Amino acid sequence: MSELQGRAALITGASQGLGKEIAATYLRHGASIAICARDAALLEAVRTELAPLAGPGQRIVARPCDVSKPDQVTALVQWALATFPELDVLVNSAGVYGPKGPIEDTDWAAWVQAIEIDLFGAVLLCRALVPHLKRLGHGKIIQLSGGGATSPMPRLSAYAAAKAAVVRFAESLALELADHEIDVNCIAPGALNTRMLDEILAAGPDAVGADFYQRSVQQKETGGAGLEKGAALAVFLAAAASDGITGRLISAVWDPWQDLPAKQAELAGSDIYTLRRIVPGDRGKDWGK
Repeated sequence: MSELQGRAALITGASQGLGKEIAATYLRHGASIAICARDAALLEAVRTELAPLAGPGQRIVARPCDVSKPDQVTALVQWALATFPELDVLVNSAGVYGPKGPIEDTDWAAWVQAIEIDLFGAVLLCRALVPHLKRLGHGKIIQLSGGGATSPMPRLSAYAAAKAAVVRFAESLALELADHEIDVNCIAPGALNTRMLDEILAAGPDAVGADFYQRSVQQKETGGAGLEKGAALAVFLAAAASDGITGRLISAVWDPWQDLPAKQAELAGSDIYTLRRIVPGDRGKDWGK
């Protein structure tokens, strides 16, 4: 349980759900952590709750931040680096579903706000921290993506658009940082029973669609994928074992990510675990090129 010994991580969206689970798991695996979220009171309660998990030489600190606000992100990163000068891991977990319903009926300001949090927030954190990681000479950036990146999500279009964009941004950033030993990857954590699922159930089938609502009801009843799977993958992607694995969208539930170090050469020369356009030849058709 010491894969992250000596590492320090900044984790956004850490006051609940998967972000909180990642924070707890990082502490158990030896890292020091700086956590942030918008709700100051809830964030402080989480810091107090998780503090006993910190072992000798570890620390957990917290600061409220709205990741969609550039000035708050800049202040957050400056504070985190002053606290942990060798900070080398960023986990962008902050996210919202945003408005639910047909695009023509959704509140435009709410739609834009979802993009600002889910996409711009991740980009702003990277922009603020990358110069430090370059000076450090290594680093790990982990983005939380999910189903919105790999399949359409009608009536949740802001969330789906943002999550797809996050993956393409991560793939692009991975190439930008390839010469600096900074790995950038995305996690698809699976269907989780968190506050976001509760939002879907509260919105009802008229807002989110009957099929998605029914799947959400079944997910609530069966327990979902389990937060621990996404957190375990987040540990792997922050640890030295994953060095050189970059620019990938990896499923915590379906992909054999524990075996990827042995397949790194094959992975590096392929489009496995990336977003791509499917062409006719991929489906056995002879039309087009």
